Amino acid sequence: MCCCCGEDCKFRPLGFLLGLPFAFLSLIISLVGAVIWIVGLTLTCICPCCLCVTLIVEFALALIKAPIKVMEWFTSKIPC
Repeated sequence: MCCCCGEDCKFRPLGFLLGLPFAFLSLIISLVGAVIWIVGLTLTCICPCCLCVTLIVEFALALIKAPIKVMEWFTSKIPC
């Protein structure tokens, strides 16, 4: 049970605070993903027939979204 507004509470400050260090680490990974995405997008424009470059670009997009996923996961695991 959540302490602020019933069982459907989405505001969990403790989960947010505990997730901040991990979100910072995933932000660094996200920056690496952005560099990979830029390089992969350039290679895709040069040679669009390479399927492996497209897969690398999709993986880089997943890395870019990592900080948001980490914070959502942490706030969902902490009950209040």
